[in-house]
Amino acid sequence: MFVDYKEVGKRIAARRKELGLKQIEVNEMAELSDKYLSNIETARSIPSIDVLMRICTVLKTTPDSLLLGAVNDHERIDVVPLLEEKIAALDSKKQLLACSLIDWLSEQNI
Repeated sequence: MFVDYKEVGKRIAARRKELGLKQIEVNEMAELSDKYLSNIETARSIPSIDVLMRICTVLKTTPDSLLLGAVNDHERIDVVPLLEEKIAALDSKKQLLACSLIDWLSEQNI
């Protein structure tokens, strides 16, 4: 089986951004050196299993999600607090607009 580390790096970056984390924050939480996550995300470095597991822990995901692109139910649930935080930071007019956008999105067949 072939692992496309460019895709793995893209998945790591996407999940990190989904959680609103910066590379430096993930490096610190996963106890990685300064530029290591950047090198992994750009496929200049291939993480060991130990490093991959630490990244998974920080990003609240699983190795199959990062390695294969599998979507896990717990990842969908983690988005709710992020949405709540972002909506709470808006003024009331923008909160109503965000609700309207969510209503519209739920009506779409995408």
